[in-house]
Amino acid sequence: MVEISEKSNLLEQKIVRYKLQDVNEPNLYRDVFPYSEVPRIAFNHRHVNINMPRDIWITDTTFRDGQQSVEPYTVKQIVDLYKLMSKLSGPYGIIRQTEFFVYSKKDREALDKCRELGLKFPEITTWIRASREDFKLVRDLGIRETGILVSCSDYHIFKKMNSNRREVMNRYLATISDAFEAGVMPRCHLEDITRADFYGFVVPFVNEVMKMSREAGIPVRIRACDTMGYGIPYTEVEIPRSVPGIIYGLQHYSDVPSEMLEWHGHNDFYKAVTNAATAWLYGASGVNCSLLGIGERTGNVPLEAMVFEYAGLRGSFDGMDPTAITEIADYFRKEIGYKIPPMTPFVGRSFNVTRAGIHADGLLKDEEIYNIFDTAKILNRRPTVMLGQNSGLAGIAYWINENYNLSAAEAIDKHNPLVVSLKQWIDAQYADGRQTTLSVVELEEKIEELSNGALRRL
Repeated sequence: MVEISEKSNLLEQKIVRYKLQDVNEPNLYRDVFPYSEVPRIAFNHRHVNINMPRDIWITDTTFRDGQQSVEPYTVKQIVDLYKLMSKLSGPYGIIRQTEFFVYSKKDREALDKCRELGLKFPEITTWIRASREDFKLVRDLGIRETGILVSCSDYHIFKKMNSNRREVMNRYLATISDAFEAGVMPRCHLEDITRADFYGFVVPFVNEVMKMSREAGIPVRIRACDTMGYGIPYTEVEIPRSVPGIIYGLQHYSDVPSEMLEWHGHNDFYKAVTNAATAWLYGASGVNCSLLGIGERTGNVPLEAMVFEYAGLRGSFDGMDPTAITEIADYFRKEIGYKIPPMTPFVGRSFNVTRAGIHADGLLKDEEIYNIFDTAKILNRRPTVMLGQNSGLAGIAYWINENYNLSAAEAIDKHNPLVVSLKQWIDAQYADGRQTTLSVVELEEKIEELSNGALRRL
């Protein structure tokens, strides 16, 4: 039987409705996940078309998944970061939501103080396990939407919960039913979807959830969680690892609309950002991230990375304020004491710093030659150089101009006597066996000496 698809407006074969396959033995995909070897990437050569939603956005898990891998944030730190996140989000709420734990007194205090700010974005949501006891915590808070953990791979169902698909599915549906009855919108976190039996459990389960949603008249959000970072962005890879295939399948076989579909990924195989962008491209409106990518093991999708991915795909920040990213990075360093790896894109101290003399020469002539974009305008961070044994005259001149904020009229070039003298001193340092780069304090003291105090850091 064929019928007109409301999505494509083409005649298509009637969609198959998959039923739960309640197996006796877990499907662990051992041919793909042998464990004693690197996971394999298997292809089936089935092509999925790009299907970018009209609206895409970012959601945040800094105060939930992010807190699971660092020392818990204080209430003040959560409030401060929430305000900075709101600034970054902008008036149109591109950073749509952020989720909170609700288990401790501190969790609930932080949630209340953030709600008291009255900020529209990001909307505050919560996260609970699929139990009626947990749901009581959310119901009492009066939250509009809550995430519910619904682990979906047989690794979790059989090995972690010592259960079977039917029992687990019924347990999940009971908690979701409680949410609907209380008028709370559930967000189903399909944990470990990239190792799950997609057609034997995931699709039948989501079909039941969507049916309950229609009956309750309350929407439900589906979050596809690549818990172990196994997702693959290539279009012709087999389920369960195919990101395009997962997004397509949830839409095509379970009727999940784009605005109710979200991707949550981890970076175990360096694919977190690419997988998140792929989820956008193939039909998910939301991608779930954390500030600086802080999260379990290798971390989540860095929120700041998806801000730039969004701008690249849309051609605009759409009201987001990317200078807040620099403020957030500074806050993590100075107030929280978190050590950001210096080479981290957009937030690391060295992300737009060059050490090579030949690169510094290019920066001195035109910063566009060796800077990825106007970082001063977009991130409020000017490109700079680090002085060491490979620094040439041009690099030293560039560093002096930037460090002392010299105007175009005051700027010195690589032929200036001060630059030549400083290079001779630097070369002598390394000729004596020095291995480390030069500190700002050392350089400023030497420059003050060589310039007879004419240049001092203001």
